[in-house]
Amino acid sequence: MDKKIRVAITHGDTNGIGYEVILRAFEDPMMLDMCTPIIYGSPKAAAFHRKAMEIETQYSIINDAAEAKDGRVNLLAAFDEEVKVDFGQPTDESDKAAKAVMQRVKEDMQKHLFDVLVLGPVVPNANPNRDEKPLTIMLSERVRIGLLTNHLPIKEVAQSISVEKIVEKGTIFFKSLKRDFRVNNPRIAVLALNPQPGAEEEQIIAPAIAELEKQNMMAFGPYAAEEFFANNQYEQFDGVLAMYDDQGTLPFNALATEYGVKLKAGMTAICTTAVHGPEFEIAGKGIADATSLRHAIYTAVDMFRHRAEYDEPLANPLPKLYHEKREDGDKARFQMPRAKDIFK
Repeated sequence: MDKKIRVAITHGDTNGIGYEVILRAFEDPMMLDMCTPIIYGSPKAAAFHRKAMEIETQYSIINDAAEAKDGRVNLLAAFDEEVKVDFGQPTDESDKAAKAVMQRVKEDMQKHLFDVLVLGPVVPNANPNRDEKPLTIMLSERVRIGLLTNHLPIKEVAQSISVEKIVEKGTIFFKSLKRDFRVNNPRIAVLALNPQPGAEEEQIIAPAIAELEKQNMMAFGPYAAEEFFANNQYEQFDGVLAMYDDQGTLPFNALATEYGVKLKAGMTAICTTAVHGPEFEIAGKGIADATSLRHAIYTAVDMFRHRAEYDEPLANPLPKLYHEKREDGDKARFQMPRAKDIFK
């Protein structure tokens, strides 16, 4: 694909490390050979961060995404009110700036003014949407872990798990692995909720896995999380579906030694972000690492290309397509016993 991919990047919380990692990511001029960045933010806040941390990255201010030029960093003035930068803590002003930027992004997304979206780091929503449709997938060089539930108190996790939800999120995961990552026949491991077998494994998770199998998706488990990661079983799968945050994020953080990226799978738009948050404790100190943000950009660009490759033959199908056989050999290889037998 010769066309430069337009990457919209939001500035995140202006009191965190968002501007630092974004501007440092584009200190490498090779980044502009890969994509055309459009930073949705505040020219005044960007200038403050750039000066405070002596960042060399140059950018051009634009007022409309249609004005973005290849070969340069474009900063779109999505929020041009005076915003006080107070390193180290979120404020009403920084929250207002982040929301204004997201509103402009949503408007431009509807107009197809960019190809992919990379979100700058913000504080997670304190009031999570328990019916959120997209699946959060954490990506690194070694593992992909999807989170069935997000930001829920532990006491609410069990009641938030259902056969329908596991099937829904497992299907999103499976389709994303095929379309976004070009995995031909994805194998997904589903983790157990409890360290010892319980009602959730017997009545919810195992039936959900059976339903995914019935729909010709390669799903396996449920696996006891501690043993699964301790024995490196994750290496045998293309993705792992965890039941709640800590069950997925703790092993992910241990395994993601080079970088971490979050993907919102199941959305029409490609949307990624660095796995870390605003990291207020180091904001303004000039020591933030741009590696994860840079890989969030790489991931979004790669996904855009993968989707184009995947969708092209489907847009012009042959008169007759051969039915893809299930990989029964692989299925037998990874077949797990019933939940009641797993923890023996």
